[in-house]
Amino acid sequence: MQMPLVVKAKEMGIETHCFAWPEGAVCKDVANYFYPLSVLDKEAILQQCIAIDIDGITTIATDIAVPTISYVAQVMSLTGNSNESAVNATNKWHMRDAFLKSGCPVPGYKVVTLNDSISLQGLELPVIVKPVDRSGSRGVTKVEDEDKIQIAINEAIEQSITKTAIVEEYIEGNEVSVESISWQGKHYILAITDKVTTGAPHFVELAHHQPSILPNDVKYRIKDETIKALTALNVQYGAGHTEMKITDTGKIYIIETGARMGGDFIGSHMVQLSTGYDFVKGVIEVALGYFNEPVVNESNNAGVYFLSKDTQNLLPLFSKKQEFEVEKEITNSELKYITNSNDRSGYIIYRASQKINLL
Repeated sequence: MQMPLVVKAKEMGIETHCFAWPEGAVCKDVANYFYPLSVLDKEAILQQCIAIDIDGITTIATDIAVPTISYVAQVMSLTGNSNESAVNATNKWHMRDAFLKSGCPVPGYKVVTLNDSISLQGLELPVIVKPVDRSGSRGVTKVEDEDKIQIAINEAIEQSITKTAIVEEYIEGNEVSVESISWQGKHYILAITDKVTTGAPHFVELAHHQPSILPNDVKYRIKDETIKALTALNVQYGAGHTEMKITDTGKIYIIETGARMGGDFIGSHMVQLSTGYDFVKGVIEVALGYFNEPVVNESNNAGVYFLSKDTQNLLPLFSKKQEFEVEKEITNSELKYITNSNDRSGYIIYRASQKINLL
């Protein structure tokens, strides 16, 4: 998911230095320089960045690199968010606390660490259990029976980097994400994305669509709540990706906010396809310390469908070019019923004058 960032930076004439675990690091063959370092090793990356004398540092589609990026930016006096903001935007526990202090609407929740016992007192079933510090639906489970809560917690803790899980009340409703970019604490809303998921128990995304088909009055309130959430986390610079649920009565709940682009091609492809705004270029420019206010024109429909056993009816579309397709790929010939985003076997990105319904 980082490839569009590296490609865009090189198109802009920028020398690129990439850090990643070496296994599966596809960008190492595209970047000018590659370093087989964990993105979690902030001290080693800092020393390398000082030696390079970098001008900016960023990522687009992952949470785990965000604290390292903020740390390096602060030490080197580069454009970036504070270390506290980075922690709040990558740890759902701290995020929920920051939201509550700022009056943002969130589901009821409890936090569980390794060897803790869990009491659901104060929470209503069903609940969602997830790691506090992962994305891509890893370790996410909906639980309707209290007897099964511990199994779900154990799975979430196993997936968690800090071995911590969050248990939150399940909100029934439409799921959307909001894509944004910030400069000096001012937030610009770029697009609202409608989501299609597998549903319970893991809620892995099967498709995304822009623009949202929700009523305009709801979209206005979604934008207002997004700005409140970004401000609550003290996101000052760069991309934002805020996930929400909207109930059938119109009540909005903020599920989480990331200080980075949405993955699944949302930020890297769909925003530009649907609005005309080059989101990736904008993020790079912010990291380098300058900003052009985005011009957004919702004139196209754009989206992505993911191939899996759940969506095997898409398979014939891969045999020949479709008039609406922008890009497609089969990444694994084996189709699985998916429990997290890594189980998906391919994708089709589209742009059209109207929403393309394939499921």
